[in-house]
Amino acid sequence: MSDHNKVLVEVQDHIAWVYLNRPEKLNGLDLDMFHGLVAAAKKIRKDRSVRAVILAAKGESFSAGLDFKAVSKNPSMIPKLFLKLPWTKMNLAQRIAHIWRDLPVPVICAIHGNCFGGGMQIALAADYRIATPDANLCIMEMKWGLIPDMSGMVTLSRLTRVDIAQELTMTGRQFSAEEGFSYGLISKLADDPQAEALALAQTIATKSPDAIAATKYLFKKTWKADTWKALRWERWVQTRLLGRKNQQIAMKNGLAGKGAEPKPFRDRSSFK
Repeated sequence: MSDHNKVLVEVQDHIAWVYLNRPEKLNGLDLDMFHGLVAAAKKIRKDRSVRAVILAAKGESFSAGLDFKAVSKNPSMIPKLFLKLPWTKMNLAQRIAHIWRDLPVPVICAIHGNCFGGGMQIALAADYRIATPDANLCIMEMKWGLIPDMSGMVTLSRLTRVDIAQELTMTGRQFSAEEGFSYGLISKLADDPQAEALALAQTIATKSPDAIAATKYLFKKTWKADTWKALRWERWVQTRLLGRKNQQIAMKNGLAGKGAEPKPFRDRSSFK
């Protein structure tokens, strides 16, 4: 199925593929792509058969970042992206990255070519990032006299040290995925990131979708939390899982003899 001509969504075997599809502009982000990404995430959230997401891109690069030529041709794009409505928690620019953290399924980003600026912030918001060793990365906002403001302050603080985050942000220099891997910004290096992403997504898709959603939710609530808060969330989340149909199916499959055909899981229950 296609959500938008610049953002494509395909669901196969419980895995949603989301493609940035503006290859002639190196997937530079214009207003249509912002709206397309939000629409894609909304559709995936509603489809409880989806158990993992692969975020990838058509063409030579993952994304060159915000398309400033599109901005210069359409100045009204700036307030549309950066003004926050009173009843919302984030503006549109922040939302296209943060939506992947909020999805109740794991998001795996496959990176190749250039991954700059806004594209880098989208990638950082995924749960897992697989990149070609020679992929070219950059927190580019400093080039334009700006700071990373598409949820980059949330994700950078969870993935790397403050001195590294500051240096990459203040210099705006380009660095390889190999260097990004050493910083903790890239999860894995692979010559074929989409194939690696698919293998991981397929493994995740064989597990209880309720337990997978609960795991993502639990880490979001407890990562860097104090001990007692983390223990409280553990108890609450586990209580939400115990006795549910998918947990019963997981128990039966786990106790079945070797070679037994596993019973398929039901679609994901609402967790939030």
